[in-house]
Amino acid sequence: MAAALLRRASTSSSASLLRPLSGRLFSSDETVLSIETSVPFTGHKIEPPSRMVDTTPKELLSFFSDMALMRRMEIAADSLYKAKLIRGFCHLYDGQEAVAVGMEAAITKADGIITAYRDHCTFLGRGGNLVQAFSELMGRQAGCSNGKGGSMHFYKKDASFYGGHGIVGAQVPLGCGVAFAQKYNKEGAVTFALYGDGAANQGQLFEALNISALWDLPAILVCENNHYGMGTAEWRAAKSPAYYKRGDYVPGLKVDGMDALAVKQACKFAKEYALANGPIILEMDTYRYHGHSMSDPGSTYRTRDEISGVRQERDPIERVRKLILAHDIAPASELKDIEKEVRKQVDDAIAQAKESPMPDASELFTNVYVKGYGAESFGADRKEIRATLP
Repeated sequence: MAAALLRRASTSSSASLLRPLSGRLFSSDETVLSIETSVPFTGHKIEPPSRMVDTTPKELLSFFSDMALMRRMEIAADSLYKAKLIRGFCHLYDGQEAVAVGMEAAITKADGIITAYRDHCTFLGRGGNLVQAFSELMGRQAGCSNGKGGSMHFYKKDASFYGGHGIVGAQVPLGCGVAFAQKYNKEGAVTFALYGDGAANQGQLFEALNISALWDLPAILVCENNHYGMGTAEWRAAKSPAYYKRGDYVPGLKVDGMDALAVKQACKFAKEYALANGPIILEMDTYRYHGHSMSDPGSTYRTRDEISGVRQERDPIERVRKLILAHDIAPASELKDIEKEVRKQVDDAIAQAKESPMPDASELFTNVYVKGYGAESFGADRKEIRATLP
């Protein structure tokens, strides 16, 4: 990592998800640091952005605290699942946190995000809280989807977070539809449609990309390439695993998805491009530490040495920790205090989520059809409770 170039300026950065320690902010220092990304960007049909990324001590500390919070949430979700407090499918995001925090640092809540079922950390990044997250995971009323969606269906309407979708690749056409609405309404915003390398060969992805390119929609397709679609390595599933080039006539950019600053730079660049020209593809080179889902041990198709090697060399949290220490932004003891506070907040949120009741049985019949039609006209015993509209 090249040495940072310092200059004085005023910049804005998103607030940390973590409560301030002892009633204070981690840092209010707005000194601009220009830091070089870990590896160069690689472009397809486009000139890549600069590797020098502007940040501040305040932003780096927020990156550290937010990723630590996300990591701890997912580790706790692992334990809750094994304790059978979380049921059904559960896909964890630990290892990929830099994508969530770097993306948020480059956009606003007016910009849309839609993703697949690995959605817990994206929800936090959009401004959701831990109690809502754990309540939803455990199927409680206080959940972000009122306990009816579970792990795969997190939403936050007031922050343009459109889910959380369980059908592989199906969220991409929906995201392009959101981008169509943004252009039609002249909102000056973009939509990021996230999918994995396992979904990258889906026909609907290319159909949606084609019409997005025809209509110059502000759609940014983001392939979170964690190198394994379920238990299948990318090279076994894709003849061309260079996913940033797969748009052919649409430009693409390959990004180190384990570097939060690189993600921030790429998303800022992509937003500016998409608003002016139409769709672009970002390939985030990232890695998941857990298996595909909780039913997958994650070690039958890859070695434990591979996983530990990525943790040692590319872990997104450790990279930011090293930057903070290298630039004397905060001592190691303060970073340890942040991690202790993270554990406390996660434990407190779990306790609160457990107090939330399960949804009433009648909720099975709500939010299924437009009000006044279909199933919600019937009670839990399937007896008609009022006349349906003609």
